[in-house]
Amino acid sequence: MLEATGTSATRTAPRRTPPTWLVVALACAGQFLVVLDVSVVNVALPSMRADLHLSAQGLQWVVNAYAIAFAGFMLLGGRAGDLYGRKRMFLIGLGLFTLASLGGGFAQEGWQLLLARAVQGLGAAVLAPSTLTILTSAVPEGAARARAIATWTAVGAGGGAAGGLVGGILVDGLSWRWVLLINVPVGAVVLAGAVLWLTESRAGERRRLDLPGALLVTAGLATLAYGISQTESEGWAATATLVPLLAGVALLALFLLVEARTAAPLMPLGLLRLRSVASANVAMLVSGSSMFAMWFFMTLYAQNVLGYSPLEAGLALVPSSLAVVLGSKAAPRLMRVVGARNVAVLGTLVAAVGFGWQSTMTADGGYVTAIMIPGVLMMVGAGLAATPLASLAISGAAAGDAGLVSGLINTSRTMGGSLGLAVMSTIAAARAGGEHAGPRELTDGYALVFRTGAVVLVGGALLMRAWLPAGKRGE
Repeated sequence: MLEATGTSATRTAPRRTPPTWLVVALACAGQFLVVLDVSVVNVALPSMRADLHLSAQGLQWVVNAYAIAFAGFMLLGGRAGDLYGRKRMFLIGLGLFTLASLGGGFAQEGWQLLLARAVQGLGAAVLAPSTLTILTSAVPEGAARARAIATWTAVGAGGGAAGGLVGGILVDGLSWRWVLLINVPVGAVVLAGAVLWLTESRAGERRRLDLPGALLVTAGLATLAYGISQTESEGWAATATLVPLLAGVALLALFLLVEARTAAPLMPLGLLRLRSVASANVAMLVSGSSMFAMWFFMTLYAQNVLGYSPLEAGLALVPSSLAVVLGSKAAPRLMRVVGARNVAVLGTLVAAVGFGWQSTMTADGGYVTAIMIPGVLMMVGAGLAATPLASLAISGAAAGDAGLVSGLINTSRTMGGSLGLAVMSTIAAARAGGEHAGPRELTDGYALVFRTGAVVLVGGALLMRAWLPAGKRGE
């Protein structure tokens, strides 16, 4: 395949440089697909459960299989792009993601769907880091690059915000399978455009890939989450619970040992000696453990208790989705006035108020007071908190580590969310009393989840106030 080489000593016509807007559009399209698939399946969960006879435990793994694979391999995907080429990893990641979407859309058994979701997450982990590096390589530094990055960020936020609505339209108009199958034609178009128009780039340094580290952290996280999910049916002292819990902890400990000894670690432990990096990542992991579960349980409450259709549930969560964008946009302005740490604490407390409000839900709640207002509070708070945490983490690291730290904090958020969802699902199932619980029992279970989330977030806000560096104002 021909590549642009930058030389003129050739008898053939040089390959035409693609328009910058087209490169930006392709990178943003890849990012949109990755982020969309985190949230688009939520409104389809009840339909998936009915069609494939998934248990409540299996239902959480429709979300967690994707999230754990995505989080566990994200840093590896970024390193692979540096080593083997960003375009190549973009194509491999998007191809894997598209094929897994096709497989998931045609799944006939629950395990087939879960396997497809895990492979989707792996593809997303390879694809996502390349989208930003391709974009920054194509756009000169300065105002144009700032606008391009802002567009990439907005598209990512829009993918998360649109997930519920897009999923609702597809499930109501076609079937749950189309929340996955829709990725196939879109992925094919983006793949074709990437082959034709993207040019290759890679980092000058050549480091080994820390594949053992990626496998250990992913296996450890998945095993730990499985052990947590077993507690509802087996109890904490049962062998079926203790074995995966201990195995998960052992795998994560082995991961840390490997990272301390390898020459090119996936997660350089030295970075965690920096107060800003360590505190921001722990804060993101704690807050993510509550925030991630919000969409899952709000969707189940709307459909399983209030009787909303998938489309109605998607529409009901649109204000919450827009609130994330609003909070993210407001955060930088507030940071200039009161400082990054104070904004992170404020956002976390606002979210905690929303979680507390949501915990008062009833089986016959009205839309405005039972979904819209608490949902907006939760997501405005989430948007306010995420930006200063990322900013504090990056500001404390060396310039050459900024990309790695950015990927690390996104990994912490997703890992925290995966484990949090496993814990929260167990809490909800234990309070509701089993697979055949009625609307009131389900409401009690969901309410306890949001009450627990509120407590976790208040604890997280206290942790941030005590541990995060203050940050600078006026920047």
